[in-house]
Amino acid sequence: MLNRFVIAANEEAFVERAHAALAALAARPGYLRGELTRSLDEPEHWCLLTEWESVGAYRRALGGFDVKMTATPLLAESLMEPCAFETLAAAEPGGQVETKASDRA
Repeated sequence: MLNRFVIAANEEAFVERAHAALAALAARPGYLRGELTRSLDEPEHWCLLTEWESVGAYRRALGGFDVKMTATPLLAESLMEPCAFETLAAAEPGGQVETKASDRA
C-alpha cells in the first residue's frame, strides 16, 4: 500500500499519528514491512508505504480495532489516488529480476 500525504502545517502531529498507524498495522498478521518517507525535494510531501503478504491480509488488517482507531483516520486523509499496488517483479542487489504472477483474477 502506498498512501501519499501533503502536510503543510502541524508536521509533528502528523508524524506522531503516522508512527501510531504504522505500529498498529505492523502488529497485524500478514504485515511484511512499512516505512514513513518524506520527499527530499518537496518536504511537505510524505508517503506511508506498507507491504503485505497478500491483498487479503491487508484488507483483513483494516478490520483490527487498533487499525480502525489509528491507521484508518490517517489513511482517510491521504491523497485520493490509487494506493494498492502488487509487486510483479523485484531484484535484490546484484541479483536477477524475479517475476510474480498477478493476484488479479
